[in-house]
Amino acid sequence: MILSCQEITKSFGTNTILKDVSFHIEEREKAALVGANGTGKSTLMKIISGEMTCDSGMTVLSKDKTMGYLAQHQDMEQESTIYDVLLEVKRPVMEMESRLRQMEQEMNHLSGSDLQQLMDSYHRLSSRFELENGYAYKSEVTGILKGLGFEEDEFDKEIKTLSGGQKTRVALGKLLLLKPDVLLLDEPTNHLDITSIQWLETFLLHYQGAVLIVSHDRYFLDRIVTRVFELEQGTLSAYSGNYSSYAQKRAKVRENKIKAWLNQQQEIKHQKEVIEKLRSFNREKSIRRAESREKMLEKMDVLEKPQEYQDEMRLILEPAVQSGNDVLTVEDLSKSWPGLPLFSNLSFSLKRGERVAVIGANGTGKTTILKILNGLTPPDGGTIQLGSNVHIGYYDQEHNVLDMEKTVFDEISDAFPQLTGTRIRNVLAAFLFTGDEVFQQIKTLSGGERGRVSLAKLMLSNANFLILDEPTNHLDITSKEILEQALNQYTGTVLYVSHDRYFINQTATRILELVNESLVNYIGNYDYYLEKKEELTARYTAAAADTPQSKAPTETKLSWQQMKEEQALRRKKENQLKRLEEEIAKLEERSGEIDGLLSQPDIATDVARCTELSMEQSQLQEKLEELFEQWEILAEESEETALDS
Repeated sequence: MILSCQEITKSFGTNTILKDVSFHIEEREKAALVGANGTGKSTLMKIISGEMTCDSGMTVLSKDKTMGYLAQHQDMEQESTIYDVLLEVKRPVMEMESRLRQMEQEMNHLSGSDLQQLMDSYHRLSSRFELENGYAYKSEVTGILKGLGFEEDEFDKEIKTLSGGQKTRVALGKLLLLKPDVLLLDEPTNHLDITSIQWLETFLLHYQGAVLIVSHDRYFLDRIVTRVFELEQGTLSAYSGNYSSYAQKRAKVRENKIKAWLNQQQEIKHQKEVIEKLRSFNREKSIRRAESREKMLEKMDVLEKPQEYQDEMRLILEPAVQSGNDVLTVEDLSKSWPGLPLFSNLSFSLKRGERVAVIGANGTGKTTILKILNGLTPPDGGTIQLGSNVHIGYYDQEHNVLDMEKTVFDEISDAFPQLTGTRIRNVLAAFLFTGDEVFQQIKTLSGGERGRVSLAKLMLSNANFLILDEPTNHLDITSKEILEQALNQYTGTVLYVSHDRYFINQTATRILELVNESLVNYIGNYDYYLEKKEELTARYTAAAADTPQSKAPTETKLSWQQMKEEQALRRKKENQLKRLEEEIAKLEERSGEIDGLLSQPDIATDVARCTELSMEQSQLQEKLEELFEQWEILAEESEETALDS
């Protein structure tokens, strides 16, 4: 055990956030701390790190062990550059290097025992220098900066000029270089693109210390952690396994909690009805029995209402009208900013019912595509064609579709003037805005609260084509799961940009990756994309070894085109199989009807009718044999195609 938290309690005024929270972390263990927004996760991390004191309880770190903490928000205003800030972490190594160079100079002027003594010191210091990765510390700094998404031409940027997200990445880089024995990370993936998150996953999987992570990135947690701590209503529960394992176990616990609470509420209601009935009899014996039951009720240990049961967003997405089958056709779309080409000649289309995720590194133009489709940004070239009866609903990650000066109530009322005040309040209650909360100004809301207002507007729009830009960015895990369920049940079409791989895996039927200024199509979810991405990389990497570098992009495009053709061929064979199976079923049904007719007495004595039916039966059997052979050949080919692709 490297870290222990014992009976930690913390209150803010009359609101108790943490109640007797106890847990421990083993050496090299990777654990997650999860819970709805506002349950005290960041508070607990600050208490563990020593940035905040608790009202009671204690945190114990093993002797001679170090701890590092990454907060969600960084207050960094140095004039130093990104590279220098990270290099400063290696100050002890640089000082050792400087001392070694000095010793080498001194050796030229010494002899005898003095030289031997200096050489002994030199060897000892050299060993320490090597153990501290002294010969590669600059490469280590560069590797971490690149892994966190910084390009080399950004290394010289001053910290004070960086955005909040960039500062958080710098702080994370410093922490990873320090390599503390216990690493506390509060939302470390918030400002990373998918490539950087994957790099961080690999780094943490091989990290020699213990790690405690607060994150809403469920795919990230699935890859990293072996234990999950859940904060709910001030108390902490521990679950072994990764996030998916926790989600399954939690669902069962949640079901049992809700069931127990509902059963108890039913029992309380029943007892109150019996008491009221007994008192209505107005007899001494009945009144005594009523009083006895009242005492029993007073002694009952009343269960708290489960938080999920009372604080769950209710989201139903349903289009008012059905669109045509062809929802969107984009041809030769191009866009660049001064000195920054984003993409050129992009062509893709969407069919009704598809849920398509657009992925890619930060800065490649994913959000720009969505803004162009919504008419918010003009393209440099290309055409955009919407299908018949297509009505767009747009979710903007920056919530620019919301008026910051309006109240929550007015934002809905002005957008949907046909709704009554009661209807608006009911809708907002479904998104967890009750009482006077509906009169809060949008600008006073948190990112998650603004996200819920945007989702409420999206639901009320009844659009049949949803365009969503990072819809899960500010949502807690429970709200993400509700959104996933709503999208999976939605009968319209969805196009969205997201870095949330778990969300993509749960909802996408197709993925478009924006890379090298063009789109690559993958028909499947995120796991399928990863599988095919590895295969494609292996293919064109092998091809590149035998071809000039200048031909690599062409080879890559050929590989992507080949994958598309393979996918189309597989779908074609699947459709042929389906048609064959339908025809076989129809013929077998007719064959069964003939068998039934031949067994009827009036037909059995009718020679002409019997002959006619027998001939038809014979022809059916021949046809069925032929179809069965075709089916077997096609099924075998489909299996081979699936294996090859």
